[in-house]
Amino acid sequence: MADEALFQFLHSELIQYIYKSGANGETENGKNITKLEAMGFRVGQGLIERFTKETPRFKDELDVMKFICKDFWTCLFKKQIDNLRTNHQGIYVLQDNSFRLLSQLSAGKQYLEHAPKYLAFTCGLVRGGLSDLGLKSVVTAEVAGMPACKFQVMIQKA
Repeated sequence: MADEALFQFLHSELIQYIYKSGANGETENGKNITKLEAMGFRVGQGLIERFTKETPRFKDELDVMKFICKDFWTCLFKKQIDNLRTNHQGIYVLQDNSFRLLSQLSAGKQYLEHAPKYLAFTCGLVRGGLSDLGLKSVVTAEVAGMPACKFQVMIQKA
């Protein structure tokens, strides 16, 4: 329980730091989200290296995505992804109906505009983890109603 609270606090402070420390008062939202996503990417690479040290090789990309949804997500957020969907052509949708990093925000519609900055780090975590497992991807997130969110993962073919 304490580690979860610490992670949520660290995540919140990281967002505040990035948004307040922009160079010369820079408040451009896109650059800040890119910085958060890049941080998440590096952290995701490191975590996946630790988590898969004793794991046998994955058969295919669907096995990799199942690992991300079950084991990786559980280690990060203490629960599995609620729903994984795919079109079997490299696009996966991971749905979390009570995403922990959004649960601290109010569920009002006025807070939906702040959701992307709370999801950017996690998009980077997933993209970094997939990258370290040999899958180049693009990860985006969307929120229709708080605290539920969907992460869309598009695997890029070589």
